[in-house]
Amino acid sequence: MTIETTNRMDATFQRLKAEGRAALIPFLTVGDPDQETTLAIIAEMEAAGADVLELGVPYSDPLADGPVIQRASERALRGRVNLRTCMETALKARQAGSKLPFILFTYYNPVLQMGLEPFFAELAAHEISGLIIPDLPVEESEEMRRRSREAGIGLVPLVAPTSHERIERIVKDASGFIYCVSSLGVTGERSSFFEGVEDFIASVRRSTDLPVAIGFGISSKEQVARFAGICDGVVVGSAIVRKVEEVIPLLEQPENRAAGLLQIREFVSQLRP
Repeated sequence: MTIETTNRMDATFQRLKAEGRAALIPFLTVGDPDQETTLAIIAEMEAAGADVLELGVPYSDPLADGPVIQRASERALRGRVNLRTCMETALKARQAGSKLPFILFTYYNPVLQMGLEPFFAELAAHEISGLIIPDLPVEESEEMRRRSREAGIGLVPLVAPTSHERIERIVKDASGFIYCVSSLGVTGERSSFFEGVEDFIASVRRSTDLPVAIGFGISSKEQVARFAGICDGVVVGSAIVRKVEEVIPLLEQPENRAAGLLQIREFVSQLRP
């Protein structure tokens, strides 16, 4: 087993900056509909031009997730997918040839149950580049930030439009990139975003030298293009998870599996900025 010696996520953002384009960052619920299919979908997303990949750990009480990702988590949990399974999936994808940086999206309770020391050891051993914990407030994140720095793993904070005077504190000791939340509420596809989103992104940019990405509600090529012009990365989650949900009947039929995977690849490909 190889250990990641340089952070793929940092290197990817540096390369994309030099190329003058933003990262496309798809989100995928691991184990939806099963682990083997997740590995196949990862390969399709990479072929479609994804730059960084968020691997969502299925959770029974996902406070930040809308109904589409909640349903995906329920399907994965029925298959007994857990935090360790998700890390194993990342390593299997790497062993199969994936060069994508992987970011683990998990709530804090599974991390607490595993224990911080073994958790960070496993992240490194399974070649995870970054970490997002949406229910970990900055006021309680000091130990996580310290351990992430020691492990060379980016701890990516969420910054909401309501953060206001907390923005500087949130981004101060961040690593990897800053994740701007485009809308209030949970994840989910949206046709519009809150007024002043551009000013919000600009205020975050003034507070950090790290790359700035935006997510929550972005679902179309036009929306990706809009934000790619003012951000370093664009996260697309629910729209991709919904596409996976739509093609599950095809994925479950051996004779139609390739067609289902192709639909996912084509959907991701047309999003690319």
